[in-house]
Amino acid sequence: MQAVWRALALLLCGVLVLELFFVGRIAAMAAIDPASTSFQRSEAWQLLQAGKLGQWRQQWVPYARISEHLKRAVVAAEDDGFVDHGGIEWDAIERAWERNQRLEQRAQAAGRAPAKVYGGSTITQQLAKNLLLSGERQFARKGQELVLAKLLELFLSKQRILEIYLNHVEWGPGIFGAEAAAGYYFGKPAARLSAAEAARLAVMLPQPKRFALQPNSRYLAQRARAVMRRMNHTVLP
Repeated sequence: MQAVWRALALLLCGVLVLELFFVGRIAAMAAIDPASTSFQRSEAWQLLQAGKLGQWRQQWVPYARISEHLKRAVVAAEDDGFVDHGGIEWDAIERAWERNQRLEQRAQAAGRAPAKVYGGSTITQQLAKNLLLSGERQFARKGQELVLAKLLELFLSKQRILEIYLNHVEWGPGIFGAEAAAGYYFGKPAARLSAAEAARLAVMLPQPKRFALQPNSRYLAQRARAVMRRMNHTVLP
């Protein structure tokens, strides 16, 4: 039993050290722009292995140099309650879980592999996941994501969270951040994006690699128009 208790104590100490590391990293982001995220480093490694690291595009720009249109479009498309919630939308998580369960039941009835939809994440949760966690879809990682989302909301302002998110979110293979996306898709800086261009970029975010292959698809055009109708009513931090 002593060996068991010793192992549990070591495990708890390890968890505590990890959480303190996360707290320190997040607190530092209030003043220091993060150079990269865990997700970006993983993507960079894959591009390097494929000999395509030269495709990498990213350039940090401050909040004031990102088009208001893009800020509104991303919030409208990804998390319209961003300024009001505390980092987590429990109702959205519950709806996503119920949708996943229905999809799994249908797949089992049809005799095929289940296809889950991992949705319900706020902008803060997406940032927490991409900044500090692996891409594995596990319950433990989801729990850690929720803790990190709360820490981000505790240490950073809403404006800072959105600034970091817009500078690191993926917009296609090796394309990260608003400045890189604006240059790649429209040949202009992020500060000069129009409302229509901003809406088109925003609706790519759920599946950026897929939509990078078909940026002018009818589906994206329809979704962009829907986002544009909501942008004028979107509140920014």
